[in-house]
Amino acid sequence: MCDTIDVLEDYIESRWPGVLEELLLDHTKHHRKLTSHGSCNIVWATDSYAGMGSDFAPEMPILKHLITKENGYVIQPRAAKSREEQTARTKDKAEVFTPSWVCNAQNNLVDNAWFGCGLENQFNIENPDHTWTTNHEPIKFPDSKTWRSYVRAPRMELTCGEAPYLCSRYDAVSGQQIPVEDRIGLLDRKLRVVSENTTTSGDWLEWAKIALRSTYGYEYQGDSLLIARETAFITFIDFYQQKFGRDVPQQSIPGIAYIISWNLWQMDGLTGCVPYLKEAQYTQGDLFAAVQQESKDVQCIVRDWSASDKTRQITVFQSNKPFVEPNKS
Repeated sequence: MCDTIDVLEDYIESRWPGVLEELLLDHTKHHRKLTSHGSCNIVWATDSYAGMGSDFAPEMPILKHLITKENGYVIQPRAAKSREEQTARTKDKAEVFTPSWVCNAQNNLVDNAWFGCGLENQFNIENPDHTWTTNHEPIKFPDSKTWRSYVRAPRMELTCGEAPYLCSRYDAVSGQQIPVEDRIGLLDRKLRVVSENTTTSGDWLEWAKIALRSTYGYEYQGDSLLIARETAFITFIDFYQQKFGRDVPQQSIPGIAYIISWNLWQMDGLTGCVPYLKEAQYTQGDLFAAVQQESKDVQCIVRDWSASDKTRQITVFQSNKPFVEPNKS
C-alpha cells in the first residue's frame, strides 16, 4: 500500500508501466481523434504552474515528462501544498475541499436513502467530535435489493477535485491518512461490499471493476483530476491487497486504469465542454454564398458501460439528466 498521501508519478511509472500514460488521457479527444497542441491528454486548466514555462500554460496538455523525475513533486494534493497556494487557489478558482467527516455524513445520507428505513448507518456511526465509528459487521441489505445491486448503483461526484467523496485515502483538508477499513468514500463502500461477498481473486476483480464502472466524477483543473484518478487507482490496489495480501495481477492493471480514465473526466461543469478545445463546424449559406467555417466548443462524452459489447454507446453528458440505476438484481 502507498504510505503517503502524495502518490508520486514516478512511483506509478516504475511499479505499473503504462498506467500513468492512461491516467493522463482525455478520452473525449482520443475517441474523436481530436487534438489539443498535438496531445490527447488532459490539460492543466489552471495558471498555478504557468511560471514554470510555456509547457505549463493552462491550455497545454499534462505530459509525463513534465511531472516525473526532476519534476516529480510538481503536482501535489491540496493538503501538501503551502498555505499561500491553498489560499490563492481558493481565491482564484473557488477551490475548497471538504473534510472527511462532512463527506462521510453526506455519503451516509445517500446510503440511508438507498438501504431504506431500518437499515440506516450500515457503514458507520457518526460521532459528535467529527469522527465516526466503523461498523465491522457484514453489511446487511433489504429484501428487495442485493449486494450486487449496491455495487452496480451509479454514483457521481460533481466538480470532484481530488475526489474525497469517492475515495478517502486521506482527509483532503488535514492530510491525515485513513486506514482501509475505516474509509468512507462511495467507491470505498462499494469495494468493501465486494470484499465481504466474494472469496476468489477472479470474482473480486470482476465485481470491483463493476464498482469502478458505476463510479463517476468530473473536474476542471487538470492537476486535481490527475490526483483523483491516481487516488482511485491506488484505492483499488489497497482494497485488493487488504483482501488477498498480495498485489493485483499484472494483467488486470491496464483495464483498471482504462476504466478510471473514462469515468473521471475533465469538464467545465457550467458548459459540459472540454476546456480549451474547439472543433471546426461548416455551414452552407444560400446558393451564392461561400461555405462558412465556425468554431464550436467540444462537448464531453462519457462511457455507457451498461450497454452490450456489440452496441456499447458513447453518450453525451447532460447535467440535468441523472444516471438511471440499471434494473438488475
